[in-house]
Amino acid sequence: MSEKTKRISRRDFLTIGAEAAVGAFAAALASRGGAAFGADNKRAAKIQFGFTTYQWGKDWDIPTLIANCRKAAVFGVELRTSGGYAHGVELDIAAERRREVKKQFEDSPIRLVGLATSERFDFPDPAKVSAAIENAKGFIKLCHDVGGSGVRVFPNDFHKEVPREKTIAQIAEALNVLGAFAADYGQQVRLEAHGSAGDLPSMRAIMNQVKQPAVGVALNSSPRDTAGKGFEHNFNLVKDRLASTLHLHDLKDEKFPYQLQTDLLVKMRWNGWALLEMSDKVPDRVRALIEQREIFGRTLAKSLAA
Repeated sequence: MSEKTKRISRRDFLTIGAEAAVGAFAAALASRGGAAFGADNKRAAKIQFGFTTYQWGKDWDIPTLIANCRKAAVFGVELRTSGGYAHGVELDIAAERRREVKKQFEDSPIRLVGLATSERFDFPDPAKVSAAIENAKGFIKLCHDVGGSGVRVFPNDFHKEVPREKTIAQIAEALNVLGAFAADYGQQVRLEAHGSAGDLPSMRAIMNQVKQPAVGVALNSSPRDTAGKGFEHNFNLVKDRLASTLHLHDLKDEKFPYQLQTDLLVKMRWNGWALLEMSDKVPDRVRALIEQREIFGRTLAKSLAA
């Protein structure tokens, strides 16, 4: 099959309704080995535990990363970019290296879930916003080339000199551009709940203006998501636009309701990757990763039993 036929045409998104487009996008992504995003009401939830390199995997090259994840029985990986990571998967790698990276994962039991970029769209300076959009497009193409299914981006902050409504509209406009671009490559744009513009009520306001179905909300398991009317209320604000990844942090931290979040995801039949993002100093990162996987397994088992 050619690269052209593997992609999802932007024209397809413009000629069918938004609801149908979400379904078409999810089906096509699943056929390419990615997880369909959002809920699938015809099947039970299929939540998988994965790992994002962030700090624990910062100094692991790809063979080491694959070997350590295999030891830990963690079979999905998101690669953090733009921070001197040993895996070296960055915008400037050539086509041959991109093919090599893709093959390294395809020849292993570890799925490359996507790329976690630091691109953000809140800048008061329009030139910086334009640059961030172009970089994000580059990462979308890179993710496609190395076999991933989506890229993480940030909203990110409100600024004192800029009305909140203007920042929300600006972020949404950037996401609509990126969503249309990502659709051509069968990729998701995963907007993580990060920064002062990343609380869940603000994410809802942003997504109200995002018409591209290839854009979804990536939960970040933050204690602030329990504010106001509580976690379940805030979760419900965005549950109809969830992406196929979310980030977990220390699952032993009782400041965040991990059991409730998992209960709600199972209830809505969410299919995706719950990716561990950790920076704690530990003597053995592989052993610590195993411990976190086991805690998540028990949490998920309780939700499925309920």
